[in-house]
Amino acid sequence: MTDSAAKPSATPVPAATILLVRDAPNGLEVFMVKRHHQIDFVAGALVFPGGKAQRTDFDAELAKYSDGVADWSDEMRALGATAIREAFEESGILMARDGATGAFVGEARLATLEPYRHKLEKAEISLLDMLRAENLRLACDELARFAHWITPENMPKRFDTHFFLASSPVGHAGSHDGRESVDSVWIRPEDAIADRKKWNVIFPTKAQLMKLAKSKTVVEALEAARAAPPLTVTPWIEAGSNGNVLRIRDDAGYEQTSASLRDER
Repeated sequence: MTDSAAKPSATPVPAATILLVRDAPNGLEVFMVKRHHQIDFVAGALVFPGGKAQRTDFDAELAKYSDGVADWSDEMRALGATAIREAFEESGILMARDGATGAFVGEARLATLEPYRHKLEKAEISLLDMLRAENLRLACDELARFAHWITPENMPKRFDTHFFLASSPVGHAGSHDGRESVDSVWIRPEDAIADRKKWNVIFPTKAQLMKLAKSKTVVEALEAARAAPPLTVTPWIEAGSNGNVLRIRDDAGYEQTSASLRDER
């Protein structure tokens, strides 16, 4: 007898992504990395630094080494830590302050911390261990919530992803890790969207870029994000006249609320 019952959907894995932005002569730029073609999720795509939360990101002790989290939930504090850790692993940009002076980690100090990138990625050391050893504090107060997307229920691998927005610290140029990502670029949001021949940008990333492109400066982008807390978006698939269409809710603040799956690479 055939079991006609629908399979239960996969449980979304907590994850965090960060849009690191800076002001440039031609307008606001965001740091993005190109995923390795052998990565099992969005291979070859241009994305923001980010990834799934680790168990150690939920360590309650991290609150003692984090600025601006007094009124954050335990989950949001862990996701803020995830975003900062992933950004450092994938881009070398570190949203952290010196515990003694309260000043942001400068270019010279950042260079001395470079070996931690690989150790964190390989889980040879936890974020908490690094903060303790180097007397650092996470600059969670500089993070603005930007978006919240959950992978569609029909997908075998699902993520519950919170997107954060932050101004990149002065002197942090950014560089890809050469393992999960094979290229990196500071780019205007509209340029990342426009050059489809050069960049593979999937719909969720494109949606964030379009939203970010509404702002012309870092200050403007942060003010806009803090003024409009994100609504949760869970895309779904509908049949269209020219094939299946990926859709999202209309009230989430995005200019484009659907995309043809045929056009998604």
